[in-house]
Amino acid sequence: MRWTLFLVASLWTASHSTAEDRPRLVLDGQAAMLVVDLGGGSISDFHLKSNPLNPLQWDSWSFGDTPDQAPPIEPRSMGHFLCLDRWGPATEAEETHGMGWHGEATRVWWTVDEDVRTEDGHLVAQMSAELPLASLKVVRSIRMAQNQAVFAVAEAVTNTRHLGRVYNIVQHPTIGPPFLDESTRVDANGTRGFMQETPMPTPEDPEVRWPSALKKDGTEVDIRHLTDDASPAVVSYIIEEEYGWTTAINASKGLLIGYIWPEEEYPWFDAWRHVRDGKPFARGLEFGTTGLHQPSPVLLEKGQIFGRYLFHYIDADETQVFTYANFLMEIPSDFSGVADVEYAEGQLVVREDGAQGRELTMEAGELFAW
Repeated sequence: MRWTLFLVASLWTASHSTAEDRPRLVLDGQAAMLVVDLGGGSISDFHLKSNPLNPLQWDSWSFGDTPDQAPPIEPRSMGHFLCLDRWGPATEAEETHGMGWHGEATRVWWTVDEDVRTEDGHLVAQMSAELPLASLKVVRSIRMAQNQAVFAVAEAVTNTRHLGRVYNIVQHPTIGPPFLDESTRVDANGTRGFMQETPMPTPEDPEVRWPSALKKDGTEVDIRHLTDDASPAVVSYIIEEEYGWTTAINASKGLLIGYIWPEEEYPWFDAWRHVRDGKPFARGLEFGTTGLHQPSPVLLEKGQIFGRYLFHYIDADETQVFTYANFLMEIPSDFSGVADVEYAEGQLVVREDGAQGRELTMEAGELFAW
């Protein structure tokens, strides 16, 4: 086992940074490497040892006013980041008190509670963050297989105040170039869906079915693909199986990244697409407790869409635990896409879409029991 934790004191006062000199936690296995940035808790890198390409190569700094300048050391969202206590905007009143988009998890420094160690063929670690405005604490446990490119995560969210409240937790994996290009295909097992750009109070009208979506003019779009037009930008779908899953492939680069999670914990899949200069720039493979990108009062008034709640409730001093797993696989250059992902008896099976119908298997072990 090799592990690295960069916490050099001078970094905290530096004005600018690169990915290499930011405080981070590194789990370095035989099959893959996982990097977690402590300035916001984002999973900034997950790549195979046999292929250095990082599908999660995306940084929110590139959406700012000065993307060509070196970013500051302060926390920010990268790659796969956590939206907590909300997905989307705050109310105007909340904004005046400092609450921003997607909550506080990417705006605070995370603490390593348990350094990386070896345990039963895995690398394990634990980290946490305090969210002062939301009065929430999140403790993240990570368990990565030594000899397989798969890791499992459990995030325990605790309400630290003496009153209950509504909130949401959404995982926001974001893929970017060079893994993301015009050939990249995203698959998922979402079913009924709607476009976020459809006006309230009935954004679910019209309803669409994965992988279809509609532009404002009624043109049908296959959401699995992205070339030079990102409309509609965000489409949300419900999950109706025991496990939700999503994958992204780039066959020319021989790589697949996938996520799987219990539907009872995360009943929504949210597909975000973004184009810059006529080329794919970002895709969100998001899954969480809500499918409506609105402030809390709107979520409470709407309540449900397609029989799925749009918010979670956590009581005073209560802790709720949410889990998921992330995996990488090498794929042949003519791999057409994913028809299904199954998880049973510790094995992941990815079935190819199309006539060839090949299967990729991985001995993943226990993913959701902690």
